[in-house]
Amino acid sequence: MFAALTAFAITSAARLITGARALWLGCTPHPRQRLYFANHSSHGDFVLLWASLPEPLRRRTRPVAGADYWAKPGIREFLIRNVFDAVLIDRQRGESNDNPLQPVLDALGQGDSLIFFPEGTRNLSDEPLLPFKSGLFHLASANPDIELVPVWIANLNRVMPKGRALPLPLLCTLSFGEPLHLLPDESKQAFLERARQALLNLAPKDA
Repeated sequence: MFAALTAFAITSAARLITGARALWLGCTPHPRQRLYFANHSSHGDFVLLWASLPEPLRRRTRPVAGADYWAKPGIREFLIRNVFDAVLIDRQRGESNDNPLQPVLDALGQGDSLIFFPEGTRNLSDEPLLPFKSGLFHLASANPDIELVPVWIANLNRVMPKGRALPLPLLCTLSFGEPLHLLPDESKQAFLERARQALLNLAPKDA
């Protein structure tokens, strides 16, 4: 019950502070399994995307997050595990031979929709997008029937710039594009470039 109340408070606050608008440009908020992949410039990205989904979609959608940042005792771990029910991945595997994407594959295999950031880390550079890691390709290859929906998150890095404790009152928009699938015989490089361009195409012209 406490986790549910916390989720309600977080989603309400996220929408109130940012004035978040969801623009369904290339698809509709249909309750089917999807992998939403987005640009990543703030720790609040997945919160805002999750909060912008209609409640029936939100119930079945889980963010993918780095265990090195979130899986620490205290409020972070409570939020990520109990409120957001996130899929945690180990980005600092060392010499381990385990597949770091296995928890993500398991979540997709059980029918969950996911929020995924193919840049792999927050983009703090002046470039609109960092090069995509190979994870999105491997997930698309292993799950050819799942819709891959690009989502451009605009202005959140300005609402919550690094080092600022309180948010700035700026309007955020989330633009949902046309779903992608891996094409037959499409190479990893070609697919990642196509997915990256699909995301860039959703960015505001002044971004």
